[in-house]
Amino acid sequence: MDKEFSTSRNFILTGVIWVIIGGIAGLIAAIEMAAPDFLGGIAVLEFGRIRAVHVNVMFFLWVSSIWFGAFSYIVPKLCGVPLHSERLGNISMILWNVVGILAALTLPAGLTQGREYAEMIWPIDILVVIVLLMNLYNIVRTVLARKEKKLYVSIWYTTAALVLMPMVYSIGNVIWDPGSLSGFPIGPSGSLDGIRDSIWNWFYGHNVLGLWFTMGGVAMVYYFVPLIIRSPLYSHTLSLIGFWSLIFFYTMVGHHHLLETPTPGYLKTIAVIGSMGLFVPVFTFLGNIWMTMRGNWGKIYESLPLKFLIVGTVFYFVTCVQGPFQSIQGFNRLVHFTWWITGHAHLAMLGTMSFWAMGGLYYMVPVIMKRRIWSPALGEAQFWLVTLGFLIMMLTLQIGGLIQGGAWLEGQTVYAALPSMKPYAIGRAMSGALLFFGFCLQLYNIYKTMRVGQPISGSNAVAAAEIPT
Repeated sequence: MDKEFSTSRNFILTGVIWVIIGGIAGLIAAIEMAAPDFLGGIAVLEFGRIRAVHVNVMFFLWVSSIWFGAFSYIVPKLCGVPLHSERLGNISMILWNVVGILAALTLPAGLTQGREYAEMIWPIDILVVIVLLMNLYNIVRTVLARKEKKLYVSIWYTTAALVLMPMVYSIGNVIWDPGSLSGFPIGPSGSLDGIRDSIWNWFYGHNVLGLWFTMGGVAMVYYFVPLIIRSPLYSHTLSLIGFWSLIFFYTMVGHHHLLETPTPGYLKTIAVIGSMGLFVPVFTFLGNIWMTMRGNWGKIYESLPLKFLIVGTVFYFVTCVQGPFQSIQGFNRLVHFTWWITGHAHLAMLGTMSFWAMGGLYYMVPVIMKRRIWSPALGEAQFWLVTLGFLIMMLTLQIGGLIQGGAWLEGQTVYAALPSMKPYAIGRAMSGALLFFGFCLQLYNIYKTMRVGQPISGSNAVAAAEIPT
């Protein structure tokens, strides 16, 4: 349990197993959208319940597990000291899996707070916050013990993510109100019922993306890309501009999900301004990474981790161009409540965060396990499968969403517009199958790497991670 980088290794292994479970739930949900009677009305597998399992597993047990693993790897590397406590890190990993098991049991049973991205009930929420604080303590103690005086940009983003996430999660899940266990929105107090709960929820909903997933993902890209291409980061100053502007603007934007609701106008105005302001951190980050890649673009063909990381930045660009335009009231009126928004969410969490997670794990696994990736060809196959699956999913959801929105604006009822959505629902399910198969290849490849991957010495492990051929 105390072995160097064991925390990182175990969180990564946790993630690659949980993504299969989340993928099964997502595939079931996608098939049910095309064929509602697919499972004959089994309550625990109905769309409303299985979708919550899919979302929470993908957010917290897949991507967040890779984030924890990456933080436990990157920070000690940049600080020049071991992780403060591998034992504490591994205890947090065990507790994180307990969170996953409890969520997988309670959500299908209908025990939920009924909030977007905050479905898990109160006792699980407390455990989530405990794990976050354990990792925060471990990382901060490591940073305080560092031998390297300079605080590299990845440490800024990593530490900020771990400082902000317990606060954001506590706010969004209203953990001071145990009555939320009852299954009602907030519980007996009713202090945040109705529209107030929606305002509260979307403050959390967007900040969990910006201040946890984006912070963690950007930290990984800033660390791995310069390392793989063996070139210094283009601009430390740009990275810090992006850091502070990300924190400033992201806290403003959550209300753009509620532009078509009877909520205060000033909140809508703040959300639109903040959404436009996101161009600052987005373009400083992307410009910094793409300028760092100058003269090294050919290495994308050689390095599997770099493929995932750089393609993830492209999808991040598309995500963050879509987001501000969706906050413009006229366009928002067209796409609000449609599949377009579902496609946008997948663009962020699948096209961006999951691609960065896959790039990070394919770099870390050879270094931590001191074994070459068992099959680079299988990794390449995974890359193309998940890329193709993601593109099909995004296009079917967003084209279908525009058709939905247009029909509704013409006065059609929701049920009258449904038949035209059937081909897009089928496309969505087919794309889900491609993605699921890709994640299965990932699990098999990592398993075989552990079992029979070619051993390599520590001095060669980094080179094997950079160009695993």
